[in-house]
Amino acid sequence: MSQQGTNRPGGSATALSEAYDTALLDLDGVVYAGGEAITHAVESLATARAGGMHLAYVTNNALRTPDAVAGHLTELGIPTAAGDVITSAQAVARLISEQVPSGSRVLVVGGEGLRVALRERGLEPVESAEDGPVAVVQGYGGPDLPWGRFAEACYAIARGVPWFASNTDLTIPSARGIAPGNGAAVEVVRIATGAEPQIAGKPLPPMHRETILRTGAERPLVVGDRLDTDIEGAFNGGVDSLLVLTGVTDAARLLAAVPQHRPTYVDADLRGMLTPQPEVTKADGEFRCGGWSAAVRGDELVLDGEGAPLDGLRALCGAAWTYAGDGSCALDAGKVLARLEL
Repeated sequence: MSQQGTNRPGGSATALSEAYDTALLDLDGVVYAGGEAITHAVESLATARAGGMHLAYVTNNALRTPDAVAGHLTELGIPTAAGDVITSAQAVARLISEQVPSGSRVLVVGGEGLRVALRERGLEPVESAEDGPVAVVQGYGGPDLPWGRFAEACYAIARGVPWFASNTDLTIPSARGIAPGNGAAVEVVRIATGAEPQIAGKPLPPMHRETILRTGAERPLVVGDRLDTDIEGAFNGGVDSLLVLTGVTDAARLLAAVPQHRPTYVDADLRGMLTPQPEVTKADGEFRCGGWSAAVRGDELVLDGEGAPLDGLRALCGAAWTYAGDGSCALDAGKVLARLEL
């Protein structure tokens, strides 16, 4: 039933929580923001779970353990077991374990989440290049990670030890704003060594494989707020996706999305999991959804009609994505988006 890869948002005659057996949910910007639950998230997830949908939480943050993430979600009112949490630390630990013998020592540049994941795969975390590591793994270690940890990684990599990274997200949200993420730290080691790491996290296939292995999902739906990790990860995995507008992606960025960043569905928040999704149709060069019609005329995006703002956005996606083809739509969307007040 996959609609992934089309040039317009897909439609679903039934609620997404019924059409898919498992939701692979991003956390920050989708379920919570600044540690607090996003409006409608708790109730929406409870309803989806009660209807039989399996909920799994997929994060590129390698710092926290699944137990810690599950505890946080449970405190927010979303009962979660550690087994329902999949992290990039787990994905990269599996990647390493497939290339080195069991019991091997791995130099860790990161936090407890990496150490727990390595031990789960029968590997021994170590702290120094002098401890005889056969691999180096780097993941987000929090704001207090000592600079000397990067030096240890560089010493080992210079000796020919293979280098792995949980993910390469350049930024990470914090209560005070946007902070450097693991990708920024990876660049430090890359510049110093000239080496290239093997990367496991979203949007790359090792992370998607980890989620499927751990959840057993047969009809998964990726739910996220980031085009370049969540939606591209779904694209790479060949599965459908729902973009929610509660995080970093706004309507203008969505309209400019390249093919691998175009979600199957788009909705305001997690309530979109509980409802059918309207179809975007094409007729006479116009894309229609609800009471709206959108088209590209000359070098301008135009929108006519009235109705639910999200339907207008869906129609605009059809027009903009088709116009852009395999590229990014560079047309100014400010005027039409102002009508929708999104």
